[in-house]
Amino acid sequence: MARTVWDSSVGKKTVMAVSGLIMLLYLVAHMIGNLKIYFGAGEFNHYAHWLRTVGEPFMHYEWTLWLIRVVLVAAVVAHATSAYQLSRRDIRARPSKYAHRKRGASYATRTMRWGGIILGLFIVWHLLDLTTGTVHPGGFQEGHPYQNVVDTFSTWYGDVVYIVAMLALGLHIRHGFWSAAQTLGAGSRTRDRALKTVANVLALLLTAGFIAVPVGVMTGVVS
Repeated sequence: MARTVWDSSVGKKTVMAVSGLIMLLYLVAHMIGNLKIYFGAGEFNHYAHWLRTVGEPFMHYEWTLWLIRVVLVAAVVAHATSAYQLSRRDIRARPSKYAHRKRGASYATRTMRWGGIILGLFIVWHLLDLTTGTVHPGGFQEGHPYQNVVDTFSTWYGDVVYIVAMLALGLHIRHGFWSAAQTLGAGSRTRDRALKTVANVLALLLTAGFIAVPVGVMTGVVS
């Protein structure tokens, strides 16, 4: 039964919707945590340490954090795989491009695929920068996330990469949240306007919240 559901377009869209909502919940929590940087190095570093001790003593050090990471990786893989397979299926069904673009198709709708690719590449860069320190500028300091964030956003390319990715994220959420609601049966004529409003607000708040961090470093508010 699981194989039959996965092989269907409805099944793949459902996987995309559920995995997308899981990532959205994480993004909301991640943004709120990021904004703690405005309260100073002590507060931000303490928050980063707390993430590794959540659930103690029942959970060992970093177990909860690794559990969250595993769930997120599974959500990203499921989301990307279903998106790719649906895209290939759509191309095979309509091998020739439309003579005219569909009326009412938003910019976010037309760029969902490219937005997904941009976000995928950004996730790799972001992990190599602030998690492993592989591409981090200025010398990565283990256990000092505040200084690492300031180092990253003290470079012009760090700001550009991050801001472009967050703009792509906003567009992705704006269309993706509404699409997920339709897939999961939450949409209707009476609720569509409200769902689109929620999608727009979420996209705006998350984009502004994430971009506030590099802006704070660039303006010297965070230093």
